[in-house]
Amino acid sequence: MSDPLPAVVRRIAVATVLMIAATVLPAVLTAPAPATAGTVSTYPEFPYSATDYTEPRRGQFHFSARSGWMNDVNAPLYYRGTYHLFFQHNPHGLGWDTMHWGHATSTNLTHWTQKPIALEPGVHPGDLWSGGGVVDTANTSGLKSGDDDPIVVFTGTNGVSMAYSTDGAKTFASYDNGRKLVTMPGTSRDPKVLWHEPTRHWVMVVWSDAGGNGVNFYTSPDLITWTFRSRYAASWLFECPDLFVLPLDGNNAAQRWVLTDAGGKYVVGSFDGATFSSTWTTPQAMDHGRNNFNGTFYAGLTFANMPDDRIVQMAWQPGNTGSTWTGNASIPVRLGLRTLPEGVRVTRNPVAEVAALRTGTQTWTNRTVSADPATNPLAGVSADTYELEAEFDVSAATAARFGFRLHTRADGSHDRAVTYDRATQTLDGKPLPAIDGRVGLRLLVDRGQLEIFGNDGTFSWTDNVAFDSAPTSQGISLFAEGGSVRLSTLRLHRIGSTWGVGESTLESNLTGPWRPAGGAWSDTVEGKRGSVDGDGFYLSAQSGSDGSYEGDLRLETATAAGLTFRASADATGHYTANIDANGLVKLWRPGRDIAVHPTPIERRRTYHLKVVANGSRLRVYLDHAPTPVIDATDTAYATGRFGANVFGGAAIVQHLNADAAGFATTVGTRWRPVGGTWTVPGAGVRGRSAGNAFLLSERTGTDFTYAGEVRVETGAAVALTFRASADATRHYTVNVDTGGVVKFWRPGRVIAEHPTTIRPGRTYQLRVVATGSRFRVYLDGGAVPVIDATDTSYASGLFGLNVFEGAGLVQNVTVS
Repeated sequence: MSDPLPAVVRRIAVATVLMIAATVLPAVLTAPAPATAGTVSTYPEFPYSATDYTEPRRGQFHFSARSGWMNDVNAPLYYRGTYHLFFQHNPHGLGWDTMHWGHATSTNLTHWTQKPIALEPGVHPGDLWSGGGVVDTANTSGLKSGDDDPIVVFTGTNGVSMAYSTDGAKTFASYDNGRKLVTMPGTSRDPKVLWHEPTRHWVMVVWSDAGGNGVNFYTSPDLITWTFRSRYAASWLFECPDLFVLPLDGNNAAQRWVLTDAGGKYVVGSFDGATFSSTWTTPQAMDHGRNNFNGTFYAGLTFANMPDDRIVQMAWQPGNTGSTWTGNASIPVRLGLRTLPEGVRVTRNPVAEVAALRTGTQTWTNRTVSADPATNPLAGVSADTYELEAEFDVSAATAARFGFRLHTRADGSHDRAVTYDRATQTLDGKPLPAIDGRVGLRLLVDRGQLEIFGNDGTFSWTDNVAFDSAPTSQGISLFAEGGSVRLSTLRLHRIGSTWGVGESTLESNLTGPWRPAGGAWSDTVEGKRGSVDGDGFYLSAQSGSDGSYEGDLRLETATAAGLTFRASADATGHYTANIDANGLVKLWRPGRDIAVHPTPIERRRTYHLKVVANGSRLRVYLDHAPTPVIDATDTAYATGRFGANVFGGAAIVQHLNADAAGFATTVGTRWRPVGGTWTVPGAGVRGRSAGNAFLLSERTGTDFTYAGEVRVETGAAVALTFRASADATRHYTVNVDTGGVVKFWRPGRVIAEHPTTIRPGRTYQLRVVATGSRFRVYLDGGAVPVIDATDTSYASGLFGLNVFEGAGLVQNVTVS
């Protein structure tokens, strides 16, 4: 049925009735343009303008989206050396609208790099709202295809859908077209999934309001088939549940389970893999910030598949807004469980990796601080982004209050005070009892964020503060009122920017960080875009001497773009093999053109170059041909860095890989595209197109056996093409189609089909035996053909590949 409400009114009504975690904030009331859904042929999108992350209030060590709206943290997880942070996201506006799943990665939990969109409306069906994720290291789901373990995430409202990645979270496919794997009465959302080791099964926790607030528990052996086990009802438990186990007081033999909600309220209890129980009648709050979706701390979630025994949490800070973004994430914290005089409590402490952000430290010890400004050890000190660690001995203190004033100015004003009241033993009104006569404080001060921790994590306050970062507003004051207090230790750690370390869209197996040596280099969905008047280089940190180096190159306005190798750090010395719009492939170094191969080069077409270096012998291969177009010698440089080069305009470089598998084929000719974009992501060749696109070899066949490994990454179909004309208007094609068939077709006619489940992200082996007018198609090494048909349209033609309405990967293509 139609929706009678205008879009903006509808969004506000949804927020009011459901009180969703992705609630519309006041920015939406200005009626921004609706966010846009994508298409399978353009997924994954990277819809971000360039930024240096220095805008006012932009956190320098807190993650925020490159641009657009951010809310709930989704599916944080660790996989093979990389931490993945997903989040609710509208990349096309500053208000909540048309939820995507944003994606960022880090190798150390502190330096985050924005990546292309993970889940995208128009590509992945259903409401892509908050949820959790896991790494299926044992392949219980059976989704594994290739080397990567499946990364499985859960999303949706009023029922749970699943998406999965078989390429290390570069792309995600919806399972069974977004079918709801779990449904339940009432309004429901926010599935969290975890592995329960004692019972050897998966557990799903889902919030539902059926009969009142609470969570349902389900179990599964395979992440796909789920069985309802129990319900834990609690009026306080609203949205975004999390469930994890912690050792009590560091004792692994005394573990307790913790159940939390979006606002950080929690109870401690027991969980047997099916039922959670707690003797607590009242929840506790793990953070003193404003714990709602208009506040400063909401929708915290813990990481899955951690490489150690830590339970690490990140949360959404709604209150930070800027010119191009809304919302940010809190710093990662390690959770603990301690027995305190008031009972068992969750503790929160910044992860140890935060210490690596410190760029300089000043220390003061054994000072007495009073109302006299001369006793302020921070007098004359200024800082913009920093960390303060302080311990106060309050056993003999006479001061009524003491603390820090942050971002002070010459007139005595400041942006935020952090004040301890000795009589009430509170920090800014929240309980912080002294322990053994001492109070410890730890403050993390960023441009729009303030996180306060007390007494080894027993106190936590996550806040957003619009700090004035002007040089005249960067003072810090340690103060005492109504007496004095003894300062045992104070450390000021300056923290620099954590941005700009990783690569957002450039795919490469080379070691970073990458650095420009001339020109402007920016991120696009196609790869790294270099723009320069003369020569510009983009260099990795990795050096090499002998071996192979390859990549994809596309000229926009540039005269040339190339692969650079054996380069000096400033690129004054190097070898470069390039494509040149003047109609040639060239191997050169500063001061000498070593060799040139004439061949037509078109702008806005992607070419694949490969260099094989062996001592002084340098060979250059074009578009997968088995013989080099250049075979030359030069002795100028024996070793140096890998990189890329652009000359005289703008060009795109992508998939810069050393000693990679590449596109393995025995067809034995150069390949050329007829429609679409064809690249080599490290292993195999990837085609991408909104319709039909072909990659054709120069080899013709009549009777043969033609085989290859094919994988639909997103969209409809990927295929082997044969007996094709040079323009691909005539051909036979055998594809795997996610509509559920293996199809044998030619233009104008589907010759035969074999119904079977075709799953995106899985590799299938196709083999075609052509004998005259008879064609037999074999699937996955089967001895019996799944298709045995005849057609007399084409007797001979070119071998090739095909992709349709999406993206597909082909590898190990052979002909005999």
